[in-house]
Amino acid sequence: MITIQTADNALKSFYLDAVTEALDLKANPLLAQIQKTSANVVGKDVKKLVRLGMSGGISAGTETGALPTASEAEKVVFTSTLKNLYGTIEISDKALRASASDEGAFVNILNDEMQTLIKSASLNFGRMLYGDGTANIAMITGVDTENTLALDTLKYVMEGMFVDFYTADGKPVEGASGVKVLCVKHGEDTVVFDKNIGENVNPGDYVYVHDSMDNEITGLGAIFGDDNLYGVDRTNKYLLKPYKKTAVGEISESIIQKAIDSIEERSGEKVNFIVCSWGVKRALAEYYREFKVMMPSVELAGGYKAVTFNGIPVVADRFCPVGTMYLLNTDAFKINQLCDWKWLEGEDGKILKQVPNKPVYTATLVKYAELMCEKPCAQGMLSGIVEK
Repeated sequence: MITIQTADNALKSFYLDAVTEALDLKANPLLAQIQKTSANVVGKDVKKLVRLGMSGGISAGTETGALPTASEAEKVVFTSTLKNLYGTIEISDKALRASASDEGAFVNILNDEMQTLIKSASLNFGRMLYGDGTANIAMITGVDTENTLALDTLKYVMEGMFVDFYTADGKPVEGASGVKVLCVKHGEDTVVFDKNIGENVNPGDYVYVHDSMDNEITGLGAIFGDDNLYGVDRTNKYLLKPYKKTAVGEISESIIQKAIDSIEERSGEKVNFIVCSWGVKRALAEYYREFKVMMPSVELAGGYKAVTFNGIPVVADRFCPVGTMYLLNTDAFKINQLCDWKWLEGEDGKILKQVPNKPVYTATLVKYAELMCEKPCAQGMLSGIVEK
């Protein structure tokens, strides 16, 4: 006999490990390369001491001359708040009762819910890796109808997600919160929503993931940005600034290798992972085809397959900005977490909880984590690449 207790036990005993592996290793090829640690977690924050440059007191002197004067390397403390990451499943009471005497049907229900959770969470966390932590995903460029808007990009907008609208100065647009995306029309660069918000919003307003403004992990958008990073002013600290080359144009082996050489010469670290948009990957493949050169392939952690550039894996990611290639040293990145994925439990130890006044039960996965790059100067970005 299948009961709520049976479902609760199944989520604890059989599904948590599988979901954790899927979200940590199979959600995104870049995420799968990054080490997870709790070493730098202090309370609700992540704190990491970073040394800039080398220590003084090193020299080659004469046999009887003065010894060098000791001098410590400059240090900064990266500080960032752990972000609250959630994933929720929902099972109706009717579905549970209908499968009460059929274990196969019950397993199918749970499997379907877990697969949906994994897919949705993978897309969301993959998107965050390339964001700037603000949850800003698009800007309105036009109002077509009452519920259809034109956006400057559809890369980060997906059917089923809920969004909020804000003005350019960060004020919420009245009557435009918790709006569901019904249809993403990629050929027309427009999105259809479930509410008539055309009279509320204006071109120049921004779209944010619902209830997530300034609450997402610090992704590549922030690391390669110009603002402070992890609470540190980067104005005169060039070791906290990554390599950036804009308006690249046609991609070539020499352009990529020159960027890699510049990063490695400056930082003393090796570029070990390259991620780019699909169009850039096609452009790179076209370049090599022109010279009849085959790009070798390699298998990565999480089961991903990638071609290689001079021995460095190259993967394409749907959330990588258009015309962009990141040249990364993944050893400098850490997912700092309070713990790995856990079910949110009530005081009674139950995972499944009834939604008030509804014949529906929900269960929520939670993880408190932040992405931190300990050596920004070991990272690089090529942008403005002509895609194929």
